[in-house]
Amino acid sequence: MSGHSKWHSIKHKKGAADKARGKLFAKLIRQIEVAAREGGGEVDANPTLRTMVQKARDASVPTDTIKNAIKRGTGELEGVRYETVTYEGYATNGVAVLAECLTDNRNRTGQEVKNVFTRNGGSLAEPGAVSWQFERKGVIILEKAAATEDDLMLIALDAGAEDITDQGDAWEVTTGPTELHAVRSAIDAAGIAVTSADLTMLATTTVALGAEADARAVLRVIDALEEHDDVQNVFANFDIPDEVLESVMA
Repeated sequence: MSGHSKWHSIKHKKGAADKARGKLFAKLIRQIEVAAREGGGEVDANPTLRTMVQKARDASVPTDTIKNAIKRGTGELEGVRYETVTYEGYATNGVAVLAECLTDNRNRTGQEVKNVFTRNGGSLAEPGAVSWQFERKGVIILEKAAATEDDLMLIALDAGAEDITDQGDAWEVTTGPTELHAVRSAIDAAGIAVTSADLTMLATTTVALGAEADARAVLRVIDALEEHDDVQNVFANFDIPDEVLESVMA
């Protein structure tokens, strides 16, 4: 598992995700609205909406809240019109960062994201400056005890998964972006519990951060970006050794 993925996993186990539940709900609802507006409100006919709805269900967002978000997206209910914009930049130590946002005011969000970078030792970059270092993938995480490697390979690879990797206490299943739903559905149908399943941007190259001070400096930028209400997802290409990451999160 990349340092970035493992960092999110540790935060979740420590309860940080629960503390931010309200903010998580708000971001998921906004993502559902945009997916419904751009691809229609039929979940089965809109792969992006299907993924966002499943993600919201995994986070225990109430069904009525999800339905109303879809209705706002399709125009059945009144709502704010958001647009998607991705900002690229660098944290300290040359770590590449992508910040995916949904905003109703591009100029405001752009200036605020720039300020987050600069206040925390990073810098905003031009479009295309770092995005070439990432590729869109589906990633499914399962606890190691949920399935044997042989069983998981038989199910996931047959459903279209690209790779399965051993991450110590978890399995990480990688898929193409359009295969995520089919692979997740196959795993669910086999009665195997899924910890998380999401579309993400995986780094094709990484920056090793072996010193605790360097790791803290980079994570300060990432955390600050994730605190911004308009920022939906943050991806970065750092790789921090387990022992350093555990120390930082202690």
